[in-house]
Amino acid sequence: MTERFRVVPAVYVLLRRHGDAGSEVLLQLRQNTGYMDGKWAMAAAGHVEAAESVFEAGCREAAEELGVRIEPRHLRALCVMHRTGGTGLPIDERVDFFFECWQWSSTPRLVESDKTADLRWFPLDDLPEPVVPHERLVLGHVHADTLPPVVTFGFDATPSRPSSR
Repeated sequence: MTERFRVVPAVYVLLRRHGDAGSEVLLQLRQNTGYMDGKWAMAAAGHVEAAESVFEAGCREAAEELGVRIEPRHLRALCVMHRTGGTGLPIDERVDFFFECWQWSSTPRLVESDKTADLRWFPLDDLPEPVVPHERLVLGHVHADTLPPVVTFGFDATPSRPSSR
């Protein structure tokens, strides 16, 4: 039998709140991870573990990285992204599940200081630079209220955009 193609599942939780300047999102500045260090990223994200749902993974990542407790029912699906790094290596073939959350317990805080240099709220219309590119695509669509349910990234020279049919 031929070896099957595999993808790595990951989950992203976009914490949102209403701030003085409008809708804000919580981002972390990555450091010492070996992936996208020096770039801003969604504050809670990571791999989905074996026998774990994407909802369980999102809640777990938020607890591990931000010290907050999220009920799975408070995760609202934003989109699914099929993404490639273009190397052909299994680690670069991804399916990412993006959620937003407006309700949690505790105050988000920087828990993994060895992996996170900073943690801050930003208005959606004034994001810092640089942001992890595939996350920037999602954040841009969230801000414009144009996020389709499924997006791709990395298959062409530029991120794919869904047709407007």
